[in-house]
Amino acid sequence: MTTSGTKTPLLLVSADKVSSRSLAQLLETNGYSLSVAATLTSAQGEIRRHSPALILVDRDILAQETGRRDQFSPTIPIIVLQPFDKSCGPDECLTELEAGYDLVFCSPHYRELLAHIRAILRRLKITSESPSVLRVPGLTMDTARHEVTVGGALVELTPKEFRILHQFLLSPGVVLSRQDLLNRVWGEDYALEEHALDVHIHSLRQKIEADPAKPIFIVTIRGIGYKLQTT
Repeated sequence: MTTSGTKTPLLLVSADKVSSRSLAQLLETNGYSLSVAATLTSAQGEIRRHSPALILVDRDILAQETGRRDQFSPTIPIIVLQPFDKSCGPDECLTELEAGYDLVFCSPHYRELLAHIRAILRRLKITSESPSVLRVPGLTMDTARHEVTVGGALVELTPKEFRILHQFLLSPGVVLSRQDLLNRVWGEDYALEEHALDVHIHSLRQKIEADPAKPIFIVTIRGIGYKLQTT
């Protein structure tokens, strides 16, 4: 399938032809065009040809081909789709989320998936319209280059860590509740335990703080959430 007109291009990586046809029909009638790849290898060619705004990946494909988040551009959001005939436990979802994927969708309701796609692309549009270089003393983020430097040295972050830090840099000095951050990074329609966010914050501190036990950038506001210090 190819893109057409002004429709937003998406990519589906799935070998399930029946589900692919149903999903394509829904997306085509809601302002999207869908390219389909049956393997992760062929998906790379589709990405080069169509530059999708978002990628949907069948969870079975990831398992069969040992797929990793870093096989894709960190700037393209990815939704992992659980096969509709299989259940998905909360711990399983956390595995993919902690690996850097944006959402694990475990529902047979396509309309719900459509709402998630819209929400993710809406946040991506807001992000793309913000300044490309954001900084506080000692820390700089260049969203165009997808780079973070601390004290002038490059720091490698996962896509999820990058997005969390980006939210702090968009609101320096402002206290963000855990729920605020969950809504901004994962989406308001996505239920995720606050503990999962704390795990990501802990990992982010390990990479950007000289002493993670005594953070100078991302500080905890007890009983509320976190904030990015500006001095």
